[in-house]
Amino acid sequence: MKQELESVQEERDLGVIIKSSSQCIKSAATARRIIGMVRRNFSHLDIADFRLIYKTYIRPHLEFCIQVWSPHLVKDIEVIERVQKAATNLVPQLRKFSYPVTLKKISITSLKDSRLRSDMIELYKLFMGKEQIDYELFFRLAENHYRIRGREKKLTKDRSRLDTRKFFFSQRVVNRWNSLPTEVVNAESVNSLKMPTMPTCHQDMEDRS
Repeated sequence: MKQELESVQEERDLGVIIKSSSQCIKSAATARRIIGMVRRNFSHLDIADFRLIYKTYIRPHLEFCIQVWSPHLVKDIEVIERVQKAATNLVPQLRKFSYPVTLKKISITSLKDSRLRSDMIELYKLFMGKEQIDYELFFRLAENHYRIRGREKKLTKDRSRLDTRKFFFSQRVVNRWNSLPTEVVNAESVNSLKMPTMPTCHQDMEDRS
């Protein structure tokens, strides 16, 4: 028996709303509620306490399944970045500093840089078979022609007819992955990725591993 499929603007799957803006708003709202709870229950936070609370209870909501819904619109990127900025205000001694300076003092990255690092680590895990998923379902190894000569494990991507497709995980990571040095992509373990050649904050990668 044929059944007509309902047309919807968004769908929820495993806790993720399959519509970037909606997921950003949802994640930001949840994280802000927890920030409010922390503010009500802690009269004073130093940097060490903040890092522990933020990385345990707040930031996970801003990065849950981020490879699926990673925002690409400026307005969505700013929605969740403002949440992290608001969270840093929980530390009184940091309120006088600009946001970039505050991140350095806390030794964390912007959420944008964190998403980039997460993408590279996830792609590395796929290559190494750590996710029990065939990476060839998502990626194709590039042929050794002049534009990409010099390293194994370089990827190629198809041209995207739809503008939104180029922001999918399988598309957006290719150029960045191909720019990484050989010693990074050929690392023996995820821990081996903790090196300055990664295009992100070295200290925060150690904390997140």
